[in-house]
Amino acid sequence: MISRFVLIYTRFERFWHWMQMALIFMLMFTGFAIHGIHHWVSFSTAVTLHTICALLLILLWIFAIFWHFTTGTWKHYIPTRNGIIKVARFYFYGIFKGERHPYRKAYWRKHNPLQALAYLSLKLMLFPVIWVSGLLYLLYFVWRDHPQAADWLYGIAMIHTGAAYALLVFVVVHVYMLTTGHSFVEHLRPMFNGFDEIELSAEEEAYLLRDQPSHIRSV
Repeated sequence: MISRFVLIYTRFERFWHWMQMALIFMLMFTGFAIHGIHHWVSFSTAVTLHTICALLLILLWIFAIFWHFTTGTWKHYIPTRNGIIKVARFYFYGIFKGERHPYRKAYWRKHNPLQALAYLSLKLMLFPVIWVSGLLYLLYFVWRDHPQAADWLYGIAMIHTGAAYALLVFVVVHVYMLTTGHSFVEHLRPMFNGFDEIELSAEEEAYLLRDQPSHIRSV
C-alpha cells in the first residue's frame, strides 16, 4: 500500500458539511432561546429563525441524500465488523496511551468502522426523528382540532427536544475527536481543501495518476 494525499471530499461534500454545521449551530442557538435558556434574541425572532433554518437544513439533506445515491458515495457509510473492536478499543483506551490509530483510510472507505456506524445511525435514526417531530410541530395548525392534540403536541415537543440534545452530544464528541491524534489543523484541513492522506493500492494509484492526476498528491 502507498500513502498519498487524495481528493476524497468533493466540493459539494465540503459545502454540505460546513452549511450543515452552520445551520445546526443556528438551530441549537435558537432552540435554546425558545426554551428560555438564553435571551439574546426574542422568542418570536428565535421561532422564525429556527423555522427558516430547519427548512433549509431539510432541503440540504434532501440534496445530500440524492447526491450520495447518484454518486455512489453512500457506500462509505456501510458499517463493517472488520476492525470495529480494534477501533473501539483505541477510542476507549489506546488513544489515552498514545497508541497509533488501528485504521488507515482507503480510497473507497474513508470512514473507519466506528465512524461509519455512527454516521449511519445518525442519518437513519436520529435525523429522521428530528425531521418528523419538527415537521409535526410546525404543522400543528393542521391537526390541532384533534381531541388528543394537546397531549400529542407535548409528546412531540419532548421527542424533538430529546433528539436535539442527542445531536448536541454528537456534535460535542465530534469536535472533541478533532483534538485527538493529529493536530486540530490536520484534522480540519481535508474539509477545506478536500485532500486527506489515505493508503492506495498500486492499481488505485495508477488509475488516479492516469485519469485523475489533479486528485492525487505526494505525501
